[in-house]
Amino acid sequence: MNNTEIKITELFYSIQGEGLLAGRPCAFIRLAGCPLRCRFCDTAYSLDTNAGEKISIQKIIERLKDFKASYAVITGGEPMISPHLSRLCEKIKELNCHITVETSGIKYAPTLGCDLMSISPKLSNAYENKVDENKYLKIDELQKLIDNYNYQLKFVIDKKDDIAEVLQVLKELKNIDRKKILLMPQAKTASEYISKSRLVAELCKENNFIFSPRLQLLFGETKPQNLHNTGKTPLK
Repeated sequence: MNNTEIKITELFYSIQGEGLLAGRPCAFIRLAGCPLRCRFCDTAYSLDTNAGEKISIQKIIERLKDFKASYAVITGGEPMISPHLSRLCEKIKELNCHITVETSGIKYAPTLGCDLMSISPKLSNAYENKVDENKYLKIDELQKLIDNYNYQLKFVIDKKDDIAEVLQVLKELKNIDRKKILLMPQAKTASEYISKSRLVAELCKENNFIFSPRLQLLFGETKPQNLHNTGKTPLK
């Protein structure tokens, strides 16, 4: 089973830029493949299921040992569509790593050995056509993730009106812990991030949500890292 291969586009050591764990050194495993095509996606090189290369779970674990990281982040693409995600989590957990799985929340998978399900539900600012709504936002799947995992909900805010959609999504969900709701600016550059941060901060204050930084934008645009680089790299 350790020789099971997973298609990934990146494997690197960096700093978590977003969410409740922002600022922590983490090992990142970026899986290939995502059924969504978000307008603001900054890792489009990971959307295709044929992107990157196949690497065995054992090789991934050996690389994580080189990093000596206490935190591991499985990201994408969309990790929840990977048939080997459970096994990958199981082997990483043997290293006593805290595991975050980053997902759009469109698919539920049971009994994953992760410590934090980082869910970023997609609002209408992510897609071009209203007909795509049911593809990008699945309340039933979101609810199952929330009910079965420790979670955080990160909403990308592009404009002030987006908050109405956030509140509507939360209204449709049950048993939400509002201390786990984060808003973060939609941005692809540092200047765009800074210009939208004040708006998002005000929305957080008005609704008692948490402001999520996007530290990676302060260090340049997101670019794919070398799969064979075992040293420290720029921010994710």
